[in-house]
Amino acid sequence: MFIGPGMSRAFLRWQALALFHEAFKRNTENTEGCSLREPQHGKHGMAELLFEDEVFRIRGAVFEVYREMGSGFLEAVYQECLEREFQKLGIDYVAHRALNLTYKGEALNQFYRADFVCFDKIILELKAMQSIAPEHRLQLLHYLKATGLRLGLVINFGAPAKVQIERVVL
Repeated sequence: MFIGPGMSRAFLRWQALALFHEAFKRNTENTEGCSLREPQHGKHGMAELLFEDEVFRIRGAVFEVYREMGSGFLEAVYQECLEREFQKLGIDYVAHRALNLTYKGEALNQFYRADFVCFDKIILELKAMQSIAPEHRLQLLHYLKATGLRLGLVINFGAPAKVQIERVVL
């Protein structure tokens, strides 16, 4: 990036954030598309998503919670409702799972805490915000890097018209 005279720090931060956002979008997908990092075609020539069946079951639970509760509650309320729905549907999960961190191969005292880890391979990060922000995707991406898992879902119950689900693939 060229830094010339008259370029403010705010402009440089904005430009760096824009570049980061574009790079990050290449590693994420919304509920409509397929990430380029996932297998593109299955055995029948159709697009195939990572852990498609498991995500289908999780999405069903999420939609049921949203259908019943709607938007406007705190994240903790949706967490509890989703946990009950997972139990009812027999979805394997761990709530508030600690994600250990390492530095140069040594364990750190600090750790991340995921809202849910489902099927021992999918991290769920719940939100109750107006919309999903780049920081939420980045948070989930850090969780994936810390665990070595490949797939996470950012689930936002706070959007006014519908629940938002975005896939983040490492």
